[in-house]
Formats: sequence, structure tokens, C-alpha cells
Amino acid sequence: MEKTSAVKNTQSVVDDFFLPDFCNLQSVLKLLIVTELLAVFLTLADLEALTPLPWADFGLKSFLLAWVAMSIAVLVCWLRPHLQTIKRSYAAFIILFLFVMLVAFFTFVAEGILLFLQIRQQGDVNLAVVLVRNVLMSGIIGGLVLRYFYLQEQLLHRQRTELTARVQALQARIRPHFLFNSMNIIASLIMVDPEKAEHVVEDLSALFRASLKAEGEVSLSDEISLCNSYLNIEKLRLGKRLDFEWRFDNLQSDLRIPALTLQPLLENAIYHGVELSDEGGKVTILVSWTGQELNIIITNPYHENKKSTHKGNNMAVDNIRERLQAHYGTKAKLKAQAAGSLFTTHISYPLAYGEEYIRLS
Repeated sequence: MEKTSAVKNTQSVVDDFFLPDFCNLQSVLKLLIVTELLAVFLTLADLEALTPLPWADFGLKSFLLAWVAMSIAVLVCWLRPHLQTIKRSYAAFIILFLFVMLVAFFTFVAEGILLFLQIRQQGDVNLAVVLVRNVLMSGIIGGLVLRYFYLQEQLLHRQRTELTARVQALQARIRPHFLFNSMNIIASLIMVDPEKAEHVVEDLSALFRASLKAEGEVSLSDEISLCNSYLNIEKLRLGKRLDFEWRFDNLQSDLRIPALTLQPLLENAIYHGVELSDEGGKVTILVSWTGQELNIIITNPYHENKKSTHKGNNMAVDNIRERLQAHYGTKAKLKAQAAGSLFTTHISYPLAYGEEYIRLS
């Protein structure tokens, strides 16, 4: 697991570049749309009257800009691995130089095609003036665009750093809570069955090793494994009073979840639900994936007139809600409500297969 995490962190660093990934078709399509809008703008800027519309001039500008955009996209895609290894200022200069040279080249080609097709006659335009004008305009526009992407990268880097610190702070708050309640389990078992308590200490040491390694997101299977270890320990303490069931629907191996998300909720389900009844009760955990969203529903007994002596229920829920929103944005939800004799906690957050919604460096 540590090796996989290291690989993902490495990939995250490698992909960190201030320009969009033009090896991606979606980025290229966005670039073409922007160039067409620029062609419209340049055509309108040259208008002296609304009619007749200069369709030939617009077509020429559109053709020229489209070829420049496609060419620079191909070059940046090809050079991207090399540009990532040099200083940002050098990479920006190389890209700007290539962009200006492409504009000059396609300006020359376009004028040659117009003369060849006899759409323009020799002497209608001064090629040197057109080249200088287009080169200067492309230099200014290209410089502004590169500056925009550079500032955007700096802003995203700052936001990522702040988000990392926030998530780590939230993570650090929940671990002492986990430790405190786990120690209570051992203390209660020592009074009843010292030999069993000794075995629980060994199980808890393995459980703590897993929880202390957990940072940011972990695989859903690892989180479920940690929860099963915790539930087995509680089962030793409560015996037949505790029953639990996992239900899974349409899960994939690469689904992710913030570390220590489910365990505190299961802790609440036991302390504020199962433990309050002499007969105990059942905790049910349903985990389902719709293809775009992960849903986790935890149900446990609810006793309206009974209060648990354990504290920290609201702290754990609020903490998890904040961490979910830090990772997945405002679309992440955590709702808890009582209905009759059941208490239901519902987690949902957007998650596409194999996609990381947060990349912490």
C-alpha cells in the first residue's frame, strides 16, 4: 500500500505543470473554441460597418488561428515531459517563442495560398507589415495567456497547501478520540476477562499501526478492513449484544475514502445505540457506488429516552463532514437522523472510478 501511495504521489508531481495537458482531447477542444472566439473578436475589431460581413476575412483568421492552435498543442504535448524538468520562466519563453514562430509561419503560408488561388493580387498587402503585426499581437496575447496560467498555478498551489494543512489538522483531532475510546475497551475487558484483554491489546496495536499510517485518502478496502478490526474488538467486549452486517453494491477496487471516516461513525453507532440497550442491537453498513457517487448508509438502534455516557458524538460527525467537504467539495454530504427506533447516518460524495479528487503533495 505504501508503494502504491508513493507511485501516486510521484505521478502527481510529474503532472504538475502550469499549462493544461494538451495531450488530452478535451483541453485541445477548449483551445480551439477559444481560438474561434478570438477570430470573431479580431474580425469585429476590423469592422467599419455592420454590413456586409467580411466572411472571407473571418475565414482566413479562423483558419490561421486554428492551425496555430493545433500546432502549438501538438508541440507542447510532445515537449511537456522536457518542459516540466526546467524552470518555469525558461519553459514559458520556449513556448512563447514557438508560438510566435508558428504565427509567422502560418501567416506566410496563408498569404501564399491566397496569392496562389488569386484571391489576392500581388501588392494588395504588404507581407512584411502583416508579419510584424501578427508577430507582435501573438507575442502580447501569448505572454498574457502564459502569465494567466502561471498565476493560476500559483493560486492552486497555495490552495492545495492550505487544504493539506486543514485535512491534516482534522485528521490529528480524530486520532486522540480513537485512542481514548480504544483504551476504554481494554479497561472494560480487564475487569471481565484479563486473558482476552491481553489478546485485544495485540489486536489494537495492529489496528493503531494501520490508523497512524493513514493520511489523506486511503482505499475503501483498507478502511473497511480497519473497521472490521475495530468491530471484532467491540464484539469481544459486548458479546452477543453486538451484531453487525456489511452490504456492498457495485464496488470497484480503486475507490477511495478519507482515512478514519467510517470507524468513528461505527463507534458512535455502538456507544450511542447498541450499548444503551440490555439486549444490544445490530449495526448495518451499506456501501454502494452508482458510477459517479459513493453512498454509505449506517443504521443502528435508537433510544430516544436514553443518553450515552460517552462524549464526542457531535465532534466526530462534524469532523468527518468537514474532511469530506475538504476532499470533495460542497457536493459531499453527511446526514444523520433518527426515525422511530433506528438512527441513520448517510454519507455521499462524488467519486468517479480511478479518479483522485484531491492530490496532496
